Amino acid sequence: MCKVLAQRSDFWKMSRTEADEQKAVIQWCILMEERWPELEYIYHVPNGGSRNAREATNLKAQGVKPGVPDLELPVARGAYTGLHIELKHGKNTVSLEQKRWLRTLKKMGRCAVVCYEAEAAIKTIQEYLCLWQGERLRCDTGKEYPIIR
Repeated sequence: MCKVLAQRSDFWKMSRTEADEQKAVIQWCILMEERWPELEYIYHVPNGGSRNAREATNLKAQGVKPGVPDLELPVARGAYTGLHIELKHGKNTVSLEQKRWLRTLKKMGRCAVVCYEAEAAIKTIQEYLCLWQGERLRCDTGKEYPIIR
């Protein structure tokens, strides 16, 4: 019986999309606003998704840029001036534009990470919000942006 439940759980995880993962992160943030009021300010940057050519041209003219991370929390914590999360699901990988943005944000003093699945993003947000002045995320050990699974 436990194996069947595990298989169902794995099926649910496989059937979710990156958008589902992001919704789960935002729902968690809303639920946790009482504990961390700053979570009110987390937002999604709608750069991805498929669009028709006219809409894409219009959004580009408005300043939409490829590679900008999915989520931003503009709250300083620890050694950082804000948190940026590129959320991935399944076998999705980071694009060249996303790598460029993540590296640049990190150089600017921002916490820029790639998180695979909602659970990793939620743990990262929790750790970030608990940082003391000058502290860094445990996974932030080098020049490259961390990838959290």
